[in-house]
Amino acid sequence: MKNGSARENEKMGTGFLLNKMLNTYKNELSYTSNKEPYLVGRKEQISISHSHDKLAIIVDQMKKTGIDIELIRDKVKKIQHKFLNAAEIKIANNETETLISFWAIKETLYKIYGLKEVDFIKHLFVTEYGGSNITGRIAINGQEKNYKLAKETLDDYIMIYALDEI
Repeated sequence: MKNGSARENEKMGTGFLLNKMLNTYKNELSYTSNKEPYLVGRKEQISISHSHDKLAIIVDQMKKTGIDIELIRDKVKKIQHKFLNAAEIKIANNETETLISFWAIKETLYKIYGLKEVDFIKHLFVTEYGGSNITGRIAINGQEKNYKLAKETLDDYIMIYALDEI
């Protein structure tokens, strides 16, 4: 895959992985006007994330879902004030892996919500972060939803994905 552009490689990799995951070669991936991915003519909900040389896809048979994969890098320390509220900044304690995890949690929640008017500080919250207990909340337009999330560390990457609405 090294001959094509990064975007072409992502597209080919996404198609290949979706075909493997869904055990079919007749998947047509498209995007809504809000740039949410969907499978034409299928009911499954999907979320896709790319980071450098990693690709992550999650498929749910019934409900909206989200996934995010991020390379662990220190530059997140410089921008934490742009996506974390004061309480989250205190919890993260300027630790790179925690900051990346919080970013990925909020990206995952953003993908579940699916609309562009989301403010990561005002509408997306890390409500529990410790061990295997990760929860996040989307609170916007008078509505609130809470989600149980999972975290996996893969080499120098952190991947966060939605498990269930709680």
